[in-house]
Amino acid sequence: MEFSQNKITKDYTALLAEIKQQVKHSQLKAIVSANGQMLYMYWYIGNGILTMQQQQGWGTKVIEQLAKDLKAEFPEQKGFSMRNLKYMRKFAQEYSAEFMQQLAAQNQYNQQDIIVQTVSAQFESLFVQTPLAQISWSHHIALMDKVKEIEERLWYIRSSIQDGWSLSVLEMQIETGLYKRQVEAKKITNFKATLPTTQSDFAEQILKDPYIFDFVTIKGKMDERNIEDQLCTHITKFLLELGQGFSFIGRQYHINVGDQDFYIDLLFYHIRLRCYVVIELKAVAFTPAQTGQLNFYINAVDKTLKTESDHPTIGLLLCKSKNEVVAEYALGGINTPMGVADFTLSKAIPEELKSTLPSIEDLEKELEDI
Repeated sequence: MEFSQNKITKDYTALLAEIKQQVKHSQLKAIVSANGQMLYMYWYIGNGILTMQQQQGWGTKVIEQLAKDLKAEFPEQKGFSMRNLKYMRKFAQEYSAEFMQQLAAQNQYNQQDIIVQTVSAQFESLFVQTPLAQISWSHHIALMDKVKEIEERLWYIRSSIQDGWSLSVLEMQIETGLYKRQVEAKKITNFKATLPTTQSDFAEQILKDPYIFDFVTIKGKMDERNIEDQLCTHITKFLLELGQGFSFIGRQYHINVGDQDFYIDLLFYHIRLRCYVVIELKAVAFTPAQTGQLNFYINAVDKTLKTESDHPTIGLLLCKSKNEVVAEYALGGINTPMGVADFTLSKAIPEELKSTLPSIEDLEKELEDI
């Protein structure tokens, strides 16, 4: 049965009255918990639309009518556009009351029994405690548009909360496939054999493959020193790609062993792991010999920098590419914790194409002619 603007049913009138009451209720509580209350209000509205469409067979015209009525009732409040109401419906559809109960149980929140068919005060209290209520509506819209799987979406939600991602950072992480690179990717490490379980599990979680340094451009042959220069020039972007918790100590970090001078490509300290992290860059494919150098640097840092309060130093070998089987064999039997991962860079414009691209002057002239 299609919704008709000319025939306002009692069900629609009741739904509109309930929504008006909930909007006013949420406005009063917004001072205490603005974002969580707003998101619950959006879920409530979306759930009302969804329920009545399912029960009464209403079509999309009900959303158009509802948008007009809510704007008329609350002219000063934004967010009641037809487009936003459709997102609210999707929000409620993808995060059902049953799903919310399961999410709360997973996070061990103090909850009471909730009647799924009734939006109760208990459910409102439950909702605002879940991770869903701790990110912005703009974050939710981006996630609903760009991430299909709920499990993956929840990972991005928790990461946004934990690491304080802005909307632009979240969108960048989604576009670069962070979930696939950090959660689903096979990690080539010996962490389980060389670290305590808690330490090794967390170290595995923060490792990515590949690392994407799309802010680095290379002209001509790839050069490790050039890559280092640009990584350190764009240290903020570099740290963002490495992940939360990395603190930069230095590049070409000098250590003296047996009266000989050695230089570590990049040295970090990870605050949550409480350990030094040695990163070696190789602008070539992985070879087993590279692990020997990294092993030496890890031992050197453990002997010269590590204190009793620090956990064992971890090494990370970033290569242009790798054969996974060869890398796994190479790490076998090494007693220091290390991992091997690929890295990718943004590609510079080929020289042969540069002549075909318009210059700044050409672009300015075209703009003047418009």
